[in-house]
Amino acid sequence: MHVLIIGGTGFIGNHVLRHLHELGHDIALFHRGQTQTEPSSAVLHIYGDRSDLSSFANDFKRFSPDVVLDMIPFTQQDAVTLMSTFRGVARRVVAISSMDVYRAYGLFRRIEVGEPQPVPFDEDAPLRGILFPYRNLAHSADDILYDYDKILVERVVMSEKGLPGTVLRLPCVYGVGDKYHRTLEYIKRMDDGRPAIIFSEGKGQWRWTRGYVENVAEAIMLAVTREESANRIYNVGEAEAMTEAEWVLEIGRAAGWNGEVNTASADMLPKHLVEDYDYRHNLAADTRRIRRELGYGEPVSREEGLKRTVAWERRAGTKEVSAEQFDYAAEDVALTKIRRQRR
Repeated sequence: MHVLIIGGTGFIGNHVLRHLHELGHDIALFHRGQTQTEPSSAVLHIYGDRSDLSSFANDFKRFSPDVVLDMIPFTQQDAVTLMSTFRGVARRVVAISSMDVYRAYGLFRRIEVGEPQPVPFDEDAPLRGILFPYRNLAHSADDILYDYDKILVERVVMSEKGLPGTVLRLPCVYGVGDKYHRTLEYIKRMDDGRPAIIFSEGKGQWRWTRGYVENVAEAIMLAVTREESANRIYNVGEAEAMTEAEWVLEIGRAAGWNGEVNTASADMLPKHLVEDYDYRHNLAADTRRIRRELGYGEPVSREEGLKRTVAWERRAGTKEVSAEQFDYAAEDVALTKIRRQRR
């Protein structure tokens, strides 16, 4: 199979590239050339910016892809250009989306108002009614966050009659190479010998679907290589969405930490631990469809994935820390209050 990957040099894309290469597929990689990729000698590299995708139409035609995997469609215009460029060139398109399309996410972020949605939510659950969820965080109209919305991407990809689309809604992805260091806030505290990790009562019981990076790459590879995925939308992630308290204890086991998790009302927390999210709204997805239809299963256990993640964060993660995020003196005061209240 000829597979063209757009933007496949990052955190997840490198694993997808490796999976496809090991299976013997011919791969072309369209990217800016700013990130080292493996196995580079076995891949056709087409260098360019996705904002200028249509200018490379002749290069794409020469490669003649069966499937195009777009790892980075962020805006409606990205999706329009994608589908128009590969109409009549490829047989299928696979687009990477996010679980931030769901109404539950809008409620969690407080950009919408309403009662908690039933969980776990499947692929037919209500989507956000408010578009452009990160526009308030954009520095200008040129900022990618200004026009970012995976809902609009999905609409375009799934509506092209002559070019079947597949959409994968990814969870919170953790693992080796995560530029956001999603586990660092806990691992650093554990390695600094903190006796307890504290957060709000709401956050302690809040559930979020997660996925280890190599497992997420496996799901993407299946969608690319299996024809049954055409015209389908899939949630990707672990079968069980753990509470935040359970998640911290799992990380602790991988890190060899013997501390405890404490929760408290928001008014007892130090200001750096107070977050403006509505933790009544769980982001727990039903991932049975991709397991049932494509035979997906995690090749790496959560335990092993977390061990690898902890080892990597210990090598690289501490370079990214912010002093304000780890005000241990303030946390000690809060912890004393919490323990007094228990007596």
